[in-house]
Amino acid sequence: MRHLVFCCLLLFVATGCNTTKSTTATADDDAGWISLFDGESLTGWKASENPATFTVDDGRIVAHGPRAHLFYVGPVMDHDFKNFEFKAQVMTTPGSNSGIFIHTAYQEEGWPNQGYEVQVNNSQSDWRRTGSIYAYDDVREVHVPDNEWYTQHIIVQGKKVTVKLNDKTIVEYTEPDNTERPADAQGKVLSSGTFALQGHDPDSKVYFKDIMVRPLGE
Repeated sequence: MRHLVFCCLLLFVATGCNTTKSTTATADDDAGWISLFDGESLTGWKASENPATFTVDDGRIVAHGPRAHLFYVGPVMDHDFKNFEFKAQVMTTPGSNSGIFIHTAYQEEGWPNQGYEVQVNNSQSDWRRTGSIYAYDDVREVHVPDNEWYTQHIIVQGKKVTVKLNDKTIVEYTEPDNTERPADAQGKVLSSGTFALQGHDPDSKVYFKDIMVRPLGE
């Protein structure tokens, strides 16, 4: 009887140790990622120009309508990010154009003057395709199809911006130390700022979900 109790005790301890190890590993895999979208509302986001362009449907942000930009203005990092990883699930529809802005700031109208746009466009007439750092490191190839969800992953560390699509590196752009920009593009540099999703035009319809950020150290 004593032998049976001892064996049961050993089994309980071993099982407990294995469970703890598994839980820790899962926590480490997800460590540091913070959701920016609750899947139900646009809480923490502010739309410019034509707010009706952005709606929430079935856990997705839908960008469809006249030109507008949806800026993150929520509490995470006081919506001011410098070095980070950003991930979102994105789906384009045929003929649609959109974008994800980084290091930008809210403005009431027009195309954002601050930060870079990471392109979302797989089949619209603009030849710059998904993954481009718009006008600064452009991609002509189509790497992801319309009507399918894909992961757009943007990493900013210092002067380097990396763009991945479904874990494949598409662009690695290093900003020059002495950046020269035209007078109308002085803000198109790495600094710090928030994120914005683009509603490009009434003929474009693009979906976003699972929007997350992981702040990185200096």
